[in-house]
Amino acid sequence: MRLFTAVTLGADLEARTARELHRLRPLAPQARWVKREGLHLTLVFLGDVEDARLPSLREALEPLGARHAPFTLSVAGGGAFGAPAHPRVLWADVRGATEALKALQAEAAQALQPLGFEPEHREYTAHLTLARARNPRGDAALLACVQALKESSLGEGRVDRLVLFESKGGHYLPRVEVPLTLESA
Repeated sequence: MRLFTAVTLGADLEARTARELHRLRPLAPQARWVKREGLHLTLVFLGDVEDARLPSLREALEPLGARHAPFTLSVAGGGAFGAPAHPRVLWADVRGATEALKALQAEAAQALQPLGFEPEHREYTAHLTLARARNPRGDAALLACVQALKESSLGEGRVDRLVLFESKGGHYLPRVEVPLTLESA
């Protein structure tokens, strides 16, 4: 199984993002656009993992729910990763309770480390991936999308769970869901 941990942003924000994707798609028709059901914020990528390890992953992640309260994020604006003239990834900017998101990401990475999943060495940067260039050298057409995103606001979404997803043939299947249950002060 190809696994990763992530959070989702709720049906409202997903619907608004899907409408924005529909608006942007003609600007970069060669790009691979994210499907509505694929909208999420990846926290920790685990890679290929044997099915038999699922119980130990569940055991490592479940305690996190009681240590984190639900929080709200907003999505607006955006940018691109890759060479400025030929970006490879189009993303929307994540705002709001990003410190809560970073804390959840860091604790998920820490919980998975004893199971052999080494954390990335760069700082976690929250972003919502919208499209990827098909060409490994990038897609200049994504620049028009960055411009079109500048004034956009996709709204807010409530993060109330951590999800261990399996990536299977372009679809994302939830394998473990951990509700965030800490009471806010």
